[in-house]
Amino acid sequence: MQTSRLLQRLPMERRYALPQDFRDVLHCLRMRSKYAVLLVFVVGLVIIEKENNFISRVSDKLKQSPQSLAEANGTEASPAPAENGSLESLRELDAAFSRLRTRLRNVTLELSGGREPAGTPGPGPRRHVLLMATTRTGSSFVGEFFNQQGNIFYLFEPLWHIERTVTFEPGGANAVGSALVYRDVLKQLFLCDLYILESFISPVPEGHLTPFMFRRGSSRSLCEEPVCTPYVKKVFEKYHCKNRRCGPLNVTLAAEACRRKEHLALKTVRIRQLEFLQPLVEDPRLDMRIIQLVRDPRAVLASRMVAFSGKYETWKKWASEGAAPLDEDEVQRLRGNCESIRLSAELGLRRPAWLRGRYMLVRYEDIARSPLRKAKEMYRFAGISLTPQVEEWIGKNTQAPQDSSGIYSTQKNSSEQFEKWRFSIPFKLAQVVQNACAPAMRLFGYKLAGSPEALTNRSLSLLEETRASWVT
Repeated sequence: MQTSRLLQRLPMERRYALPQDFRDVLHCLRMRSKYAVLLVFVVGLVIIEKENNFISRVSDKLKQSPQSLAEANGTEASPAPAENGSLESLRELDAAFSRLRTRLRNVTLELSGGREPAGTPGPGPRRHVLLMATTRTGSSFVGEFFNQQGNIFYLFEPLWHIERTVTFEPGGANAVGSALVYRDVLKQLFLCDLYILESFISPVPEGHLTPFMFRRGSSRSLCEEPVCTPYVKKVFEKYHCKNRRCGPLNVTLAAEACRRKEHLALKTVRIRQLEFLQPLVEDPRLDMRIIQLVRDPRAVLASRMVAFSGKYETWKKWASEGAAPLDEDEVQRLRGNCESIRLSAELGLRRPAWLRGRYMLVRYEDIARSPLRKAKEMYRFAGISLTPQVEEWIGKNTQAPQDSSGIYSTQKNSSEQFEKWRFSIPFKLAQVVQNACAPAMRLFGYKLAGSPEALTNRSLSLLEETRASWVT
């Protein structure tokens, strides 16, 4: 730069008098400065690609034959992973990658004068909302609060495809490795890189077209123009759009629609540990808001026994006949599920610096009693304006007739539905849940029932009041 200023001060005739070789050297220097930043970006992309290849290798090692999932909308949560040497090694490796990404970005920003690389979403009002729940907690219903808003690109359980191709062992390093794969896929989805799903959809999409996107019809964004392409005869789509006939999902059009929307929301029952989401929250390209949805575990068990009846035959026989004792592994799995939910909530409520202002804990029961008020609270927390379109949907779908509430329905007479479980679960099963999940129930404000009468007496509330500290 000093050389360039010196040249500008020289009289025109003296500048022309410079030797040709010297002018060639100056031109070379200027070209090097011009492309220095581009070179750094290319090197950065190579490093990130190597990291992604590593993640892919981890995923490949975890891949086994696809599991047959009995639950159409999710699977049981694995117990909290056990602490061992392999788990710690994976955590250290994950932390190292996070530090590498941060250092790489700082270097590229410094060399580019503070400008983000081309194509990187800049800071602004775009929000990335993650609804984090477990099966049968009302997450499909609550997810509709975001699905019904026209300026939000909403995805329903996209991690289902990963669960179909990655085997999960209970506890240990394998469960942690699976959580890391989930986490990195989530990151790409929040960046509108929907192509990441093509590695997990079976059969593999051809030409970025697939009729096998799980529950496509539960995402308005995937069923509206221009993503909804003309219907193709003789192409069967199991999870087709509900209100219109569309051709196979075009992943490219879906990704473009994602980038056009103002905000992005995603619902999943497959993320257990809040701590693994720290890199997403700290990613400067994302403005994350995490809403953890919980429900009384006694109600969850009662709902699962209906929705996934075949998996709970042992429980039902024990409750009705009392013949053989419950399998201790089943009880331990229930305890592990409750503990993983509790540990995540406790982390969020401790308000660590990286999560401050980005975590909200919500009980399904509070939403069922006051759906519009809680929807406004969630939108306020997310920093998004609630539209009349969503308010109208909530009004219509929370006063539905009783016969419209199927096991996967998002239409609820919510003020009457949320306590029906109290009359369908035997007291001895409620006791099993209370013994296994007491710490989580105390944290979330669910009262224990000491007798069959206390369980079925509607005048005795089993809910404590919501605590203001649940919004951090």
